[in-house]
Amino acid sequence: MRQYSAFDRCLISVDEGCKLMAGFYTRPDSSQHEPAEQSSLTEQERRHSAALMRVNHAGEIAAQGLYQAQALTARSTASWAYMRNNAHQEEQHLRWCAERLQALHSHPSVLTPLWYCGSFGIGCLAGLMGDRWSLGFMKETEDQVVEHLSAHLQCTPCQDKKTIAIIERIKIDEAEHAQAASAAGGADLPIAVKKLMRYTAKIMTSSAYYF
Repeated sequence: MRQYSAFDRCLISVDEGCKLMAGFYTRPDSSQHEPAEQSSLTEQERRHSAALMRVNHAGEIAAQGLYQAQALTARSTASWAYMRNNAHQEEQHLRWCAERLQALHSHPSVLTPLWYCGSFGIGCLAGLMGDRWSLGFMKETEDQVVEHLSAHLQCTPCQDKKTIAIIERIKIDEAEHAQAASAAGGADLPIAVKKLMRYTAKIMTSSAYYF
């Protein structure tokens, strides 16, 4: 496995962050996960679905910030590669959310730079605690995301099949990431840290729904 210096990692993080802010995401074949477009949404339902997808898009932006920072501060090359690989996998989710927002005639959160930079800072703190704690932070993050997506499935208009299909696909992937982080040796975080994570996530989701 190729060895990267700290300077190399910094350059890679800056490059990835710039691409993210510019909207250069990896384009997947999302058609296999989405049923045919439905035109039966009322205006109120369209706005609600768009707001939910904006929240999910903001969450994927935050995930990129976390993974990029955790990769930057990883102690081992293996952990660096692991975080980088997860970040690339999450780019698919970002693309799905962005495409669905466009289809719903809406837009990503105007606070996108804040979500990325704030999450990058949190990811750095997690990474500096060591790879075991960083993996534990990743597991808890993904567990909370799965709960959040489950709640979204309950309140998404039932006729909005595309949005439901995207959320279900993302939920499966996030659950797999949580299991992988646990299997890789992620530590169980203190309850206080878990509660703090829920609180900060609530601020982001509540804000991104409207902005």
